[in-house]
Parts: sequence; C-alpha cells; structure tokens
Amino acid sequence: QVHLVESAGGFVQAGGSLRVSCVASGSIASIGTMGWYRQAPGKQREMVALTASNGDTNYGDSMKGRFTISRDNAKNTVVLQMNNLSTEDTAVYYCFCNVRQRATDNFTGYWGRGTQVTVSS
Repeated sequence: QVHLVESAGGFVQAGGSLRVSCVASGSIASIGTMGWYRQAPGKQREMVALTASNGDTNYGDSMKGRFTISRDNAKNTVVLQMNNLSTEDTAVYYCFCNVRQRATDNFTGYWGRGTQVTVSS
C-alpha cells in the first residue's frame, strides 16, 4: 500500500505565502509524476502543478509565476511554494503521485486526503 501525507495548509491574507509538502511512503519502487491538484467549493478539481521524475514541471495557468513545485526523489517528497496568494486560491489542495510498487508494475495514481488553504481578503 502507498500513503501520501500532506502537511497542514493554513490561513493567510491575500498577497501572502504558504508552503505545503507531501511525503509518499509504503511499498514504492519508483515514483513518476508528483504534484498538486485543488478543489474549491462548487468547482471541479483542477491541476495546480506537476513535476516529472526528471524535474520537468507543468503549472495551471493561474498559478504560473506565483507557485513553484519541487521534489526530492530521495525522500519521496514534493513541495509546493505558493506566493502572492489571492482569495481565488482558497481550496482543498490534494497531493498526487504516480507510483510503481514493483519495477515491473505499471504506474498507479494515489491521492492524499487533502489540506485546506484559505486566503482572506
């Protein structure tokens, strides 16, 4: 089994910054894509940022220039640094990892339980 544990989100005023992290543990042979999605009340889940095992990154349009994703492959950790936050960034943020439990397996996607980020005006 694979477990993703996210750090606590938080409450911040508009213009502020927050950092969330996620650690994958369990039966892991390798991790492919790691990243973050978010879901605001009444809205669909959307991609925030993803990073491939080679370090390539991809950001949602509204996150570009404000959010930075990074990973530590040795620690199975992915970190999202969020700057210049706005009220529109208020959402539950979910960690996502594509994991291979054995070297011969296909990748399987796993999700964290989510962490609340609230930005006040």
